[in-house]
Amino acid sequence: MGIPRQIVVGDIHGCHRELVELCDKLAVIDDDMLISVGDLVDRGPEPAEVVQLFRERRNSVVLTGNHERKHVRGVFSYAQEITKLQLGAAYAEIVQWMAALPYYLELPDAIIVHAALEPGVPLAAQKQEVLCGSTAGESELETKLGAGRWWHEHYDGARPVIFGHHVVEQPLVRPGKIYGIDTGACFGGALTAVVLPGFDLVSVPAREDHWARAKRTWQADVLTTRPWADMSWAELDEQLARFGKLDEPRTHAYVEALRAWRGALAARTTAAFEAVHREAQRIAADEATRNDVAKRHPLAALLFQAFRGRLDRAAFDKQCQTPRKLATVGAPLGLPPLEPPAAPVRAG
Repeated sequence: MGIPRQIVVGDIHGCHRELVELCDKLAVIDDDMLISVGDLVDRGPEPAEVVQLFRERRNSVVLTGNHERKHVRGVFSYAQEITKLQLGAAYAEIVQWMAALPYYLELPDAIIVHAALEPGVPLAAQKQEVLCGSTAGESELETKLGAGRWWHEHYDGARPVIFGHHVVEQPLVRPGKIYGIDTGACFGGALTAVVLPGFDLVSVPAREDHWARAKRTWQADVLTTRPWADMSWAELDEQLARFGKLDEPRTHAYVEALRAWRGALAARTTAAFEAVHREAQRIAADEATRNDVAKRHPLAALLFQAFRGRLDRAAFDKQCQTPRKLATVGAPLGLPPLEPPAAPVRAG
């Protein structure tokens, strides 16, 4: 049986197959400590499997990367939207697990962080934002060190620092001081580990540019999560123009369905406008009860505008500025809501 090692793995980003290949190449045994510098998820194809591997493996440690921190804090961009869909019903519980991850790890031979250390500051006093490489942390380092200067250029601590976060084509090494090992697995680069105590570097190539594929594969599904019913008409039209340029088949089909929905909404707005006037005429037919009936009506404000001859199309449109508000007006008139389309079914 070999001597137990500490195996520090760079940013995995959902690249489970590459992680398994790396562990196989290293002949990882149960007594080895498997350490992730963080960023287990986002951009790659199998974040659930990566998380499961580390959670179920007895001798494992995961640090907080800026991508875990985004999920914990609800700071979403496209990558986080995709991961939430990929993780499905397990998402909330996994994010709860992420919230308890440490920001650094001290080993006898090295210090492990996700992104950076502020030079001259004791490890226990380092800010979480700096350690994990959040936008705020990177801005703070730039302010203190100057634009275009890197923290690791100034690092001169007693123990080497192993980190990820900043993508490099080859591991960034200053022997005995720094080991940068995010070699861009999710972008088609490689997944790299540093094996302690010898500081040996081992890599496996990525199978493809996973992020490029994920962006196309999940585009339609992400679009279905957008709050289409609460967008203004101008916002809705802007989004349709923007995403109408995408040519991925499922996305194209979904955007075309949205365009048809938008056209139906325009026709529904006209129908609702005309229906309000018909309702006003019906109620006004009995002048003695008109005001009392109108006051109790769900569309009282619009009806009184119609009674006074002030409900033109512009005034009506101000009350129906989103699909949801249009549905609220249409419901008392017997006009059912027009729901946004569902995502096209995946092939296979």
